[in-house]
Order: sequence, then C-alpha cells, then structure tokens
Amino acid sequence: MRIKILGAAAGGGFPQWNCNCFNCAGARNGTIRAVPRTQSSIAVSADDVNWILFNASPDILTQIRATPALQPARVIRDTGIIGIVLTDSQIDHVVGLLMLREGRALEIYCTDAVHEDLTTGAPLFNILKHYCGVNRHPIRTRGDRDFAVTGAESLVFTAVPLRSKAPPYSPHRENSKEGDTVGIRVQDTRSGKVLFYAPGLGEIEPHVAPYLAESDCVLVDGTFWTGDELIQMGISTKPAHAMGHLPQSGGGGMIGVLTSLSRPRKILVHINNTNPILNEDSPERLELSGHGIEVGWDGMEIEL
Repeated sequence: MRIKILGAAAGGGFPQWNCNCFNCAGARNGTIRAVPRTQSSIAVSADDVNWILFNASPDILTQIRATPALQPARVIRDTGIIGIVLTDSQIDHVVGLLMLREGRALEIYCTDAVHEDLTTGAPLFNILKHYCGVNRHPIRTRGDRDFAVTGAESLVFTAVPLRSKAPPYSPHRENSKEGDTVGIRVQDTRSGKVLFYAPGLGEIEPHVAPYLAESDCVLVDGTFWTGDELIQMGISTKPAHAMGHLPQSGGGGMIGVLTSLSRPRKILVHINNTNPILNEDSPERLELSGHGIEVGWDGMEIEL
C-alpha cells in the first residue's frame, strides 16, 4: 500500500492568503524555514495505478498536477482516481469535488450524515448531478463498518466514528450525528499493514484508541499546538476543542497520545497556518522530533 500526502495544511493552506501571522509572513518573506502546504487530502493505492482520494480540497487541481500518478494520460480523458472517500462534509474537504465535474460520474463513499449535508445545507451532490453525476456508496458507522472500493479489492476500509461538530451549514449543526466525522482504517490484506487516517480528531474516545495502537502508520490531526492558539492571536474566540481538534501540547494532548503508542509511524496532517511546528527551527518542532512525531508535507510518500 502506498500513501501520498497531497495536502498537509488545514483550511486556507499555508501560507494562508490573508494571514500575516508569524508563520505566514515568515514563509512569504523567507525569514523562517517553512515549506508551503496545500489543504488537507491524501491518496492511497494498492497497485500504484488505481488511487483512492481521501477528501477533495479546494486545492485538488494543484495537487493532481503535482501528482502525475493521478493523471496517467492513458486515453484522451483519464484519471487514476477510482473513488473518493469523505471523512466529513467540512468545506475544505468537499469543495474540490466541483473541480472534478468534467469527467465521468464520481464514485463517492460517505456516511449518511455527510450525504445529508451535501444534499441540503451545502448541496454539492445536487449541483454535480447537472455535470458528471455522483454514484454515492454508503459508509456505515454501526454494525459491519468495513467497506471496499471497487478497483482496490486488496484493501479493506473501516469507518471509525469520531466525536465532532457538523459544519455551520449542516441542518443538524446543533444536533451532531454519528458519522459527521469519521476516521478511516485501511488494511492491505496482502501484507496485513494498517493505516489510520483522521485529519479531524477532537478527542481520543475509548473505541478510537485501539485503532491507533494497532496501526503501522497514523496520519492524524495536527491542527493546533495549543488549545487557545487562535484566541491568543486574536483571530477567533473558539478554543481548539470547540472546533473539533485535539491540540498537540498540554495534558491529554496529541503528543501524549502518540508518545504512548509503540507500534505506528506517527505523522501529523491538517496543520493550521498558525501552528509553530510549521517553522522547522521552532522549539515546538524540536519537541515533536524528540518524541518521534513527524510533520507531514505535500508530496510525502509512505509505503506500508
């Protein structure tokens, strides 16, 4: 199984177009060592030919251009993308679907809660019906949660429901549903290797911990360093947990969670532009390295 990180940043990318925080200004001016990143997405393949896209960010066209395997050019109109798995219906994970409207019907795998959002509050599926069309494949969050993606039969996918909040445009924004956000376990049945992908992870619930521990690689939420990061900068009044993210530092933070895991390779994705770990010379970045935690970047490849 091969994994390509297409985008490692949170919504807005890095540097963010309108942000002049220390990180964004430094990246633009070249005064800090920091690599630009596009918005959160990965692609997974069992054969280096057929690829499953996880989320479709607003930067999807840039990401495809940077990843030749996703556009193999075998015929006049072509793509290596055989399916799209949505972990939620957040705008920075779904707007890219509109950029893929010129081809055949999109094979989209999502929960009922995400399907509801994308046919009502943010009716992207309804819009796409007038262009390429959508073949929606349900992802279950109860009972047998395993599913397959046609064309990648050696991979088994499992949806892991995560506690989170639906997007602002969701009809159930104030009444969260199971399936608003999921993590995805991917197992290669040939090698037995396991990936766990959760770009939105606000809490390590009891049922989630075993999935982290038994994986060979975890790609997890790296949005914020501190819970009050945006508050301290005067950017927002909301703490990290209210936005559905578990910060790295502090008691019960992501560093502690990942440090307790002995088996997996640990990589942070969905990193907000304000997070000091983007500065490669920061003490926060050094602290992560000391714990064996990697910071994901666009174009990073993992083979399991």
